[in-house]
Amino acid sequence: MPEPVRICIEAGSRRVFASALDWPGWCRQARTEASAIKELEACAPRYRPVARAAGVTFPTEFKFEVVETSTGNATTDFGAPGIVAKAESEPLDLNGAKRLSSLVKGVWVVLETVASNAPAGLRKGPRGGGRDTAQMIEHVHAAEDAYLRKVGIKLKDPSLRRLAFLAALESVEELEGGWPLRYAVRRTAWHALDHAWEIEERSS
Repeated sequence: MPEPVRICIEAGSRRVFASALDWPGWCRQARTEASAIKELEACAPRYRPVARAAGVTFPTEFKFEVVETSTGNATTDFGAPGIVAKAESEPLDLNGAKRLSSLVKGVWVVLETVASNAPAGLRKGPRGGGRDTAQMIEHVHAAEDAYLRKVGIKLKDPSLRRLAFLAALESVEELEGGWPLRYAVRRTAWHALDHAWEIEERSS
């Protein structure tokens, strides 16, 4: 039987995000809800290395279930999932927290592996734009600094910042800052994995 995959939909005026609530980083955008879900499904094979790195079994068949739909905002239309899902305010138990922690680490492993195998210079866009590999990693770290400040973590060193985030997550310790841990996980993992996939695409 296909495994149910809970997804939340965030619909802005120009972009719609579909996010798998239990698989941080598995999140895609498109112009409509149907096409965002289609993009999400198409990226399932690309998410498998994250689950493998995390030591979490990833299903081979899926049944997507939209459990929540929300209206997006300016962040959504800019190109990032910007709405905290209601499900992300639910309390985490220790097993769930450790699972999410493993998957976030899996995302970081995939990003680092992709970056280490990529050329220093990436293929440019039609107008000659786009970051190169080192710039992309620097951008991911800068975004993580901003994101994790939203859960009260204010450390400039990327490694220490990540360790503090994982420690808070694994202890199920909601920190002061404004974002629930579940949303911080989803946003952080989405951003890192989105750029890992961009590096892959622009390496050819």
